[in-house]
Amino acid sequence: MSRGRSAKSSRVERTRFIPSSAANSPLLRLRTGEITTEGRTQLHTHYVPAPSLHVFDSLDTGSDAESLCCCGLAAPRFRCRDCFGTQMFCHECVLHNHTRNPLHRIDMWNDSFFQLTSLKKLGLRVQLGHTPGERCYNPRTSSGDEFIVIDVHSVHEIALDFCGCASAQIRYKQLLRARWYPATISDPRTAATFALLEHFHLLSFESKVSAYEFYHSLARRNNNAGLSDIRDRYSAFMCMVHEWRHLRQLRRAGRGHDPGGINATTTGELAVQCPACPHPGKNLPQGWEDQPLSVRWKYALFIAIDANFRLKRKAVSSDNVDPSLNSGWAYFVEEVAYKSYLADQAGVKQDRSMCVSHNAVNMADTKSSDGLAATGVGAVDCARHDMKLANGVGDLQKGEKYINMDYLVFSALLAFTVTMVNISYNIACKWHKKLWTRMEGMPSRLHIPHDSMTFHLKAHIEECQRSFSFNWTKHVGRTDGEAPERGWSNINHVATSTKEMGPGSRCDTLDDHFGDWNWKKVTALGRTLLRKIGDAIKWKREHREALGELEKTIEPTLILQWMREVEAWENDNSQRNPFESRFAPITQAAVRLQLAELEARELQAGINVSLHTDISPSRLITSGIDLQDQQQRLKVDIANMSLHPTDNQKTNLQTRITTLQRRIDAWARIQELYIPVVSQFRHRSSDASVSNTAVLRPKTFKLWLPSELEPTATCDERLAAHEWELRHAQALDSLNEIRSHLRLWSHMYIYKDRNVRGQAASTRAQALIDGVEVRKQASVEKYRRARNALLALSHRLDKSGWEISLPRLLDSDVRPMGDMERQGTGTISWIWLDSRTDNTNSENDRVQDCVRVEWCKARARVNRWSEEVDLLLEEMRRVTEFLKWQAGWWGEWVNARVLESAEQEGVAAYAYRQAALRTSLVASFQHLWRDVPKSVIALSIPMDSEDVPPTIDARPRLHDDL
Repeated sequence: MSRGRSAKSSRVERTRFIPSSAANSPLLRLRTGEITTEGRTQLHTHYVPAPSLHVFDSLDTGSDAESLCCCGLAAPRFRCRDCFGTQMFCHECVLHNHTRNPLHRIDMWNDSFFQLTSLKKLGLRVQLGHTPGERCYNPRTSSGDEFIVIDVHSVHEIALDFCGCASAQIRYKQLLRARWYPATISDPRTAATFALLEHFHLLSFESKVSAYEFYHSLARRNNNAGLSDIRDRYSAFMCMVHEWRHLRQLRRAGRGHDPGGINATTTGELAVQCPACPHPGKNLPQGWEDQPLSVRWKYALFIAIDANFRLKRKAVSSDNVDPSLNSGWAYFVEEVAYKSYLADQAGVKQDRSMCVSHNAVNMADTKSSDGLAATGVGAVDCARHDMKLANGVGDLQKGEKYINMDYLVFSALLAFTVTMVNISYNIACKWHKKLWTRMEGMPSRLHIPHDSMTFHLKAHIEECQRSFSFNWTKHVGRTDGEAPERGWSNINHVATSTKEMGPGSRCDTLDDHFGDWNWKKVTALGRTLLRKIGDAIKWKREHREALGELEKTIEPTLILQWMREVEAWENDNSQRNPFESRFAPITQAAVRLQLAELEARELQAGINVSLHTDISPSRLITSGIDLQDQQQRLKVDIANMSLHPTDNQKTNLQTRITTLQRRIDAWARIQELYIPVVSQFRHRSSDASVSNTAVLRPKTFKLWLPSELEPTATCDERLAAHEWELRHAQALDSLNEIRSHLRLWSHMYIYKDRNVRGQAASTRAQALIDGVEVRKQASVEKYRRARNALLALSHRLDKSGWEISLPRLLDSDVRPMGDMERQGTGTISWIWLDSRTDNTNSENDRVQDCVRVEWCKARARVNRWSEEVDLLLEEMRRVTEFLKWQAGWWGEWVNARVLESAEQEGVAAYAYRQAALRTSLVASFQHLWRDVPKSVIALSIPMDSEDVPPTIDARPRLHDDL
């Protein structure tokens, strides 16, 4: 419990350093902080001499103008901002020095200060088609002699001459030879340097800067005061960036090496492929399809499907005005065929999902799309390596419709010929039911075999979780299915700029970003897979040991019986699910629903026992129990408040007190209609004047529910019966919460005891444990309140026998299930007997069912982590094999196309470089993974838990997932 700032201050050490040599100079204070291994915070204050502004001012002096230039012929009047140093030169020297640097910025000394000028004003002419400094005998001036070059320094206006010799190349090729990209191929007047385009290209990937922001930042470097006109080449810049993105994708896909040229490009060929995924003929062994299922499952493809409604596009421009250059060659599907299919399916009604959290599906037809050409995008990802799949992305017109997602899924699967596909989709429970029927209505080219697909659902209703969860599914390892979400977090930053683009520019821009995302994932596979297999080896060992400890407490015959049941379910999901409790649960929410339905039926039959138009008897009791829980939470929060709370904390607390008091007052007025006698009790008690005093005390206000009335007090039996049902369910819910908190508490405490070292790490771990302890104690108090209410009501309602399933809860009863198991003595606490079941089953059956479910889950965890180790080893092999294949593929393209000698050499050099890059990646990955085989072999050797390296942040997440 916090105690203001005093506790923190005792753990803070402050040091101060003042240099003795800087006593008479301005000082700059620098403050740094660090946490020591003992958990203490050290604050360091350093005073260092501040840099003098005179140093900067001295850079703007023109003192060199009083002497002669280095040539000795004239006074220096000019200097270059972009050359090294601040030396000044005369007019002739500055022109001679910049023959090879025509885009540098020049300052001229006007006897008072330096003012910006340009090399064009000084008379420099840039000659293309010849070596710099060489004269052309037939120069051709650019149109208007006003050529604009956009460079990383600024937007430059230069005097440009094209070569007009008999052997001269066409103008746009002359610009490309100078590494300047022309805005057009016919009479170009604007160009951007390759350096600028490369700079913006990478900057757009890393910072998601828009072309508008980038261009205008360059323009401001010309004149930041707005006193001079800046040539507007923004539209030309946008066009050049669009073409540059497209050409870079073509080049990296080897399209310049294909004798068929760019037009021979096939769908999805520009996409960066995932080398860890199975690609028959590239990284799978010969005869892989004939292997038994025990081996072939490792060659399955894992995909994840999701939609992103932040990547909208406004209804601006059109496909004719702004066509896509990629046209289905990368990640987006080909637009014409896609839209044609959607138009044919426009009249198909969307099936409504009965599962929760499916608003994207259920509201698809009603989702607002005013002013939007696309409400978002759907995508298909590699589920295990977070990469976008070729032809797996497309626009959504209204919500997440099945017809959109079906088309994207089958388009993406066309690139694979694997026999097993595991699909992760958050609406798979409904989407998969008529999938193959819907496929029959799709173009024939999208039809694929469907006898080996499995589905996964992350989290919705409990029935869906049991049927689709990867946690219990065989041959899926520890695939989490969250790949699209990680990709969306990266791409969402460009949503603002792409929303305003035309259809083609937006499609090609997103394609380029997806390609960069995939490439970064490829280059990081070495460390990513190394980290994953390290975790997998560790968790496989720990869960295997935990399962062994659990099985020591179970009869071998039961284990064999449960093994047969779970294996039967894994082979045939229509069998009884072993992860499901055999006893029907009773929850407080279910009881509330039953009471509400009963009152609805009575009202329909003409029986109305309500005394208030809005509050029925069951609603009154339900609200009263909720208010009681809020009172208890308020008491705990007040008790745990700091001794010196902030003004915000005081304000929030006072707001809660006032709000709760108002709710209690409103509820109490309605309560007097149903239980008139409570008004007498309130007048006789000290609470009678609470609402009339300035001090509010809602946490001590007695609600006088039926369980709080004296046995002789008059009360409607219906109200007492309602409270009995709700309290009984509340007690069962509280027990369930206690068990859940105990599992987490035990898990975290054991982990801290085994792995955490050092005061700082221990403090963080203890804070987590304390938080679980607070929640556990709150559930204990809720159970005791519910049981006391049941005890009071049992006399009024003449109830008996309920104490067997809901006995008194002592502090000694609140202990983890595993305490007695590890010691091998004593009995399991009664709270682990499944009290949610009816009383017709014996206690032994209930205990056995609880242990059976826990054993099934423990076995599943061991199997999933074992599969994960096998999958990761296979993926490491596939990565190196794919990169080797790709290196050989580039080697085959070296001489595939016959061109002119200079171009032939450049094409071959690029292919050699790409092949060498893949070979280097293979060597780097193999070096990183050199110790993996030893670790896998050591996995079969028992290892003390103390030897496992601590990862306090990763352990609790596993418990939540499983």
